[in-house]
Amino acid sequence: MQDKANKRHILVTMALPYANGPIHLGHILEATQTDIWVRFQRLKGEDCVYVCADDTHGTAIMLRAENEGISPETLIARVQEEHERDYEKFNIGFSQFHSTHSPENKRLVQAIYLKLKENGHISRRTISQLFDPEKKLFLADRFIKGTCPKCKTPDQYGDNCENCNATYSPADLIDPRSTLSGATPVERESEHHFFKLPEFTQMLKSWTRSGTLQEQVANKLNEWLESGLQEWDISRDAPYFGFEIPEAPGKYFYVWLDAPVGYMASFEKFCAKSDYNFDDYWRPGSNTELYHFIGKDIVNFHTLFWPAVLESAGYRTPNGVFVHGFVTINGQKMSKSRGTFINAEDYLAHLDPEYLRYYFAAKLSSAVDDLDLNLDDFVARVNSDLVGKVVNIASRCAGFINKGFAGKLAQHNSEPALIAEFQAAKDEVAALYEAREYSKAMRLIMSLADKANQYIADKAPWVIAKTDKQSSEVQEICSTGLNLFRMLIVYLKPVIPTMAQSVETFLAVPPLAWDSVDSTLNGHTIGAFVPLITRIDPADVTAMMEAVTASQASALTQSAPVATEPVDSALAKEPICEEIQFPDFAKVDMRIARIINAEHVQGADKLLRITLDLGLDAQGEPTIRNVFSGIKSAYDPATLVNRLTVVVANLAPRKMKFGMSEGMVLAAGPGGSDIFLLEPDNGAQPGMRVM
Repeated sequence: MQDKANKRHILVTMALPYANGPIHLGHILEATQTDIWVRFQRLKGEDCVYVCADDTHGTAIMLRAENEGISPETLIARVQEEHERDYEKFNIGFSQFHSTHSPENKRLVQAIYLKLKENGHISRRTISQLFDPEKKLFLADRFIKGTCPKCKTPDQYGDNCENCNATYSPADLIDPRSTLSGATPVERESEHHFFKLPEFTQMLKSWTRSGTLQEQVANKLNEWLESGLQEWDISRDAPYFGFEIPEAPGKYFYVWLDAPVGYMASFEKFCAKSDYNFDDYWRPGSNTELYHFIGKDIVNFHTLFWPAVLESAGYRTPNGVFVHGFVTINGQKMSKSRGTFINAEDYLAHLDPEYLRYYFAAKLSSAVDDLDLNLDDFVARVNSDLVGKVVNIASRCAGFINKGFAGKLAQHNSEPALIAEFQAAKDEVAALYEAREYSKAMRLIMSLADKANQYIADKAPWVIAKTDKQSSEVQEICSTGLNLFRMLIVYLKPVIPTMAQSVETFLAVPPLAWDSVDSTLNGHTIGAFVPLITRIDPADVTAMMEAVTASQASALTQSAPVATEPVDSALAKEPICEEIQFPDFAKVDMRIARIINAEHVQGADKLLRITLDLGLDAQGEPTIRNVFSGIKSAYDPATLVNRLTVVVANLAPRKMKFGMSEGMVLAAGPGGSDIFLLEPDNGAQPGMRVM
């Protein structure tokens, strides 16, 4: 470990992004929250290491690679490059970004497993699981669908019902089917390896109430602890992409065992290229600090399984696990079918990443609440705060200093009391950053910016300069303004590091540190002012969302079954179009889809809006399409729900007056009430191809 006396020695991680898809704004929220905290620690001079990695193992990775006709290793290498690119553009300052498919992780997870086994914390027993006879693999819950055994709602996943919220075993489903092949699963027995989690109940009750977790999280965990923990299945059967369990051919570590070990592996990789010592950060009783930033969907893995595994294997447990909520867009869950699933590259193609970093900071707290990216508020908040309040101070003052005083600031500050007030805020801002109360920190900083702007407005140096451009009063007013601006940038530097760097260049100062607010620039010569950040143009936000909608509609069209377009009864009277060759016809991909909703379209005489479930895409996520179909004269929308139909799966989406139609439902008939949807028999399943 580096010799830095009187400094905190901190290791920080964030949840590992899964390597089966791109970085999206949910990932960026977590990365930004973590990065701000890390940058704040570093700005204060603390020794803070920030590591992450791609989570690369599991059935989903194996299946996607198989779909693409490449090896899993090729897939995860490509995705890691994309992930690192997007994080870098959002100014996420990792010390090390690694992969769970690495020699460090393999060695560590196998050693940890053998230690658990040696300590008597591994059991083995035969269990019965559902098996796909066509794909020749055991099915995880998310790869099984069927009718809920409680409320009888069809098309529910294998572990819980979205309609009645019941939980159950996949074997309890009525008419279960594999979402991978459509085949009916069969039960098969296999020996599995289990971690004896119940033996750590008392340890976990103590640890979860030790101040390590938010109270809301600790309360939730207490419910699980009181109801009784179960042994944790840590093995999976071949075929599986991952690390094989020692002395157990054909058995692999479940991805959630080796994923958190990836934190250790990434840090070990960092140690190999630096003078940091691995054991200094992972041995019990160490005076270093360890913190995990995660989303609320993976709390049980990080706050029950992970600390228990560390305890058994002889490693230290985290000082804190900080849990955040999800990102919503305009009050709605991010959704591909709604065109609100924003990937990092979609955002970066249209907007500055520091806009989003600031907006997230302005809304983040230490709670587990979801964060809504309201796009109108996003534009207004960034333009008002960063441009209208902060940068406005520099733009108002710099011109007078550059033109009237050759860039030289005054030797004295005209408002020492105001300077002192800004300096006195340092400890409060620091405490808010430390506690992850970023929104409160931003409000405090912007209240200071308001005072700086009010000071400049009251002094009105432009009025004085009309009669004397070289008035010492103008110099002192504007110098004070720029010193206040410099302090605000110190406070904001963890949030907007790129803009802070531009300010350092403009002010001709070394990199700003937290203690920079303790002094002022008196008699210092600054550089020429350049625009530091521009206002968000609402048209750029609109363009981003249009691109998102179009790209997701196109992706849905290509990944699985599609949907509908208005039917014109006049077509039935028209002659058959010119002949096409068989290769052209072979391009048409017709699939089975289930209608999960149908409704009238306000203002449309002929259209129904139909929502279709087309099965799982290559990443194992449901493919939902919305289409407009001109069958209103023939069907009551309520009668269509849960019916199967046929769609053209590779038809490009079409923008219509009432929205985007993402495909075409197949129908025939002369018109009026005589229009008939093509409807397969009940043995068909969403996603099946019609030959």
